[in-house]
Amino acid sequence: MPQIGLHDMYPEAVHDEQSRQNFIRNLRTHVLGNVLGGTPAVYEARVKPAFEKVRRRSPESPREAFNAMQEDDYAKTFSALNRTTQEMLYDTVGPSIVRQLPELSARALDRHDRLGSLTLDPTVTVPRYNTAVDIHCQPGGYHTEIDPAYDMFAGAEYDRSINVYFFGTLGPYNEDMGASVAHWLHETYPAFDPRRILDMGCTIGHSTLPYCDVFPKARIDVIDVAAPVLRYGHARAEALGRTVHFSQQDAEGTSFDAGEFDLVVSHLLLHETSTSAMQRIFEECHRLLRPGGMMVHMDGVGFKDDPFDGYFSEWLTHYKNEPFLGTLQRLDWMGMAVRAGFARNRSFDRRIPSQQVNGNATLSKKETGTHYIFVATKD
Repeated sequence: MPQIGLHDMYPEAVHDEQSRQNFIRNLRTHVLGNVLGGTPAVYEARVKPAFEKVRRRSPESPREAFNAMQEDDYAKTFSALNRTTQEMLYDTVGPSIVRQLPELSARALDRHDRLGSLTLDPTVTVPRYNTAVDIHCQPGGYHTEIDPAYDMFAGAEYDRSINVYFFGTLGPYNEDMGASVAHWLHETYPAFDPRRILDMGCTIGHSTLPYCDVFPKARIDVIDVAAPVLRYGHARAEALGRTVHFSQQDAEGTSFDAGEFDLVVSHLLLHETSTSAMQRIFEECHRLLRPGGMMVHMDGVGFKDDPFDGYFSEWLTHYKNEPFLGTLQRLDWMGMAVRAGFARNRSFDRRIPSQQVNGNATLSKKETGTHYIFVATKD
């Protein structure tokens, strides 16, 4: 496994814990590489012909392709294996976090507010789209508190579990999504020098910290509705020597003043919301931005060349507790931005290189290691 963590808030793993986590990583490699890799052939050889025989046409949407695949034993096997490994991931990482939670909390309190700040608001209501299911199958989601003293369990578990989940490919600090967007902005708009940046739905701030390096003159605020991830994220940023201001707020409506920010970003926030919430978030971005300011949202939007391209997104929607992910693929992002007040001719989407995988290389649509972003500039 790649060297990860590299800061003293990162949860450690003793020999047996690391062994179990390595097993999950290797099992996921097999399931996602070999088993999922076999689904296109199954679709073309069995599922699609069977669908065409009955319907007298091919599947016309990812949902139709997904539903047709659900009848095939191969797809059922993949579903059972992949759902089980997702649950095993948390069964494996969680106990190691519980073991060291008091020590981690003590470290966090020892360095509290040395550089940045943390502001919690117990009156914030966690939206139903976060509480109705355990997002990502993480027990309790990211908002549930288990330690009455100073709870950081969900944040610490997230920091370690996403390294296992992504096989370390997000970089040593899980920073690739933020680093990719920040570097793309810097390279594409060299004159753009934001002095106030807001990261919505920051979780532990892993995607936030690259903005500290790319835009060192900026004040950086981050928000999330879940207190445990904010506590851990604040301590993590302090441990890594970054000045970031964390606050517990809902991205649908924040306490910041209108026109307060030059740049508003998010990384995998929108697929954890809902259609109405996403519209309100776009409207809030428009309110918060100064004229000439930009919003950039990065999320998991797949390719749309063929109905089967969306099979895995539909799978994640149904079996990995990502209820909005499938709908997100079908939404008119441009129309939502226009309704929020952004001009159509100043809004666009594209794929950008992954800093961790590809550096500044230019990638074609079909190459791996790319992130989908939607960009809009306020007039």
